[in-house]
Amino acid sequence: MAKFKLDRQQLLKKLYSKRRLVILNEDSFEETFSLKLNLMNVFVVSTSGAILIIFITTYIIAFTPLREYIPGYASSKLKKEALEMAIKSDSLEKSVKINNAYIESIKKVLTGNLDYAKLNNENAEKNEIPKFDEKALAPTDEELELRNQIIKEDKYNVFETAAPKVSFVMFPPAQGTVVQNFNTANRFYAIKLALTNNTPIKAIAAGNVIFADWTPNFGYVIIIRHKNDILSVYKNAASITKKQGNIVNAGEVIALAGSLNNQNSAITLHFELWKDGFPINPTQFIDF
Repeated sequence: MAKFKLDRQQLLKKLYSKRRLVILNEDSFEETFSLKLNLMNVFVVSTSGAILIIFITTYIIAFTPLREYIPGYASSKLKKEALEMAIKSDSLEKSVKINNAYIESIKKVLTGNLDYAKLNNENAEKNEIPKFDEKALAPTDEELELRNQIIKEDKYNVFETAAPKVSFVMFPPAQGTVVQNFNTANRFYAIKLALTNNTPIKAIAAGNVIFADWTPNFGYVIIIRHKNDILSVYKNAASITKKQGNIVNAGEVIALAGSLNNQNSAITLHFELWKDGFPINPTQFIDF
């Protein structure tokens, strides 16, 4: 115990013993600067300086833009750009899914692979048909009078502001003879026209060409997207005059008819109409 006290006293004596820091001129040995100090003062000053440097460095890293130059710290601009890129990538991913679904529907148009909902007697028996009171559904005298008035107005066309239900008119794609009609029972969803060589094939309405290329089964095929998401498909063309992405007007020549394999084969045009992935009978809208 006494030895420990002695060592402690000696240590304190060394810490507080006065010393002088002197700077001399090397040539004349003249004293230019002197400073009285002890080990305790040096320790306190060094510790305070180290703490001050640590505080200043921490402040710079935490509260100034200089922290962006330190590896591992991201700037606010980079964070904002990263967020914008994440939002854009999410939007692009959704757009890609929509485009893939749209391309799959076009493939079904080209290949004719469609899924049909099949109903049988068992399903019909399970679905009970609700019964209604026929007397409650019977029209009143006022309703009958209104019906007769509307029938007369439709008959004599007294509406001055009447407008057609379609916003554009469809024209025949070519002048030819119909050799095969639209038939869902036989899964034939086109109108087959017999044409002469080099007969111009025209767009039935204004639209955008979304497909124009050679196919092994149908020769040159052109698909045009019109208003209301209606697709017109022109197959068995010998040559095409439009490319994918072109905008065409109604009646504009888009292809030429001709023989695909040899000069003796029949020259025909397979014309189809599609709406929302379902085939439409073209004769309901176009007079061939």
